[in-house]
Amino acid sequence: MDKRPLGKTGLDITEVGLGCWQLAGDWRPVSELTAAEILSTAVDNGIRFFDTADVYGEGKSEQIIGRFLQSCSESIFVATKVGRTKALYPDKYTLEGITQHVERSHRRLKVDTLDLLQLHCVPPTILQQGEIFDWLDLLMQQGKIRHYGASVETIEEGLLCLEQPNLVSLQIIFNCLRQKPLETLLKKASEKKVSLIVRLPLASGLLSGKFSEETTFETDDPRHYNRDGDYFNVGEIFGGLEFAKGLDFVNAIRPWVPEGMNMAQMALRWILDFDAVTAVIPGATRPDQVLSNATASALPPLSKSLHQNLRDLYQNQVTAHVRGVY
Repeated sequence: MDKRPLGKTGLDITEVGLGCWQLAGDWRPVSELTAAEILSTAVDNGIRFFDTADVYGEGKSEQIIGRFLQSCSESIFVATKVGRTKALYPDKYTLEGITQHVERSHRRLKVDTLDLLQLHCVPPTILQQGEIFDWLDLLMQQGKIRHYGASVETIEEGLLCLEQPNLVSLQIIFNCLRQKPLETLLKKASEKKVSLIVRLPLASGLLSGKFSEETTFETDDPRHYNRDGDYFNVGEIFGGLEFAKGLDFVNAIRPWVPEGMNMAQMALRWILDFDAVTAVIPGATRPDQVLSNATASALPPLSKSLHQNLRDLYQNQVTAHVRGVY
């Protein structure tokens, strides 16, 4: 598994990580045994970067990771997030509140210091005020966190965060059906030496190529209840595309998958072909999905012609159908 630098920290993280929202069962039921198998499979296949959040399963994801780390002999870099619990979001952010949440993450992850704390899609007005970054600086000085970054929903929010001198990472939605970061954000992040961590690289599973018109989702799956952005940003589900329209684009891409790859691997490889990206963090509900995703690191870059085809499809057919602010 290849590694890439984490901003200006002098640390390297694996370019394929593991998104751990699904471990909490917020997408579909995942047993504790299956969650442990997913984490073990990730480590066995070279993944050393886990991404979670305090709000995933109301702390369950962090708890599962914390228990796993106790028995894992490998060094795992864990990023978590703060800022979307009801106690803070959308306008109740305080130093005391953030500190309390960080200390709870300490207990669940069974660590004294968080490797990377990311603001979890906090409102742009909070980012603009800037005080929240001062609090993160203080938490870093106190040894409660080693580094901090931000997870954002829009390009404008990302550019705003990039002005913070101590920011080491920016987590964004970026995939071949959501290419807006190519316009300005990738270049700016590179100039600032800020790592880009890519969430939803498979567009909520859409780019796995395994969905069809007959696919349905359980009522407690965000791909069902938030399909139209009723509960949080619509861009977090299927990259903001309406499901049927997304399937049309996936079917158009299907013949382009190179020999020796599946569609998910092609989608991950497309992202990793951009030097500004440090890591992708696909989630998984089964160990075999982790194995397939990890393999993307060892695959060759996509051809220039395939990159151009995917760029043309996005610009000429996809952009008009992306919903929500991004």
